[in-house]
Amino acid sequence: MASEQTPKSASPLQVAKAVLGSFLGIRGRAAHESDVTQLKPAQVIIAGLIGAAIFVLSLVLLVRFIVGSAA
Repeated sequence: MASEQTPKSASPLQVAKAVLGSFLGIRGRAAHESDVTQLKPAQVIIAGLIGAAIFVLSLVLLVRFIVGSAA
């Protein structure tokens, strides 16, 4: 009997690292290939939306800080 091996699911930290690496454009080929086998599309989409929201909010806070301290 041949047992089927199911791919190991990625942890939230692995998903966050993959999305952050994608934002910065620093993912290597080996990391990308392991991500393809472990990450689910829903995980990547959710993490990407959260990452984008954090990025936009941090930019808004930075601009408010700079404009507020200039006045």
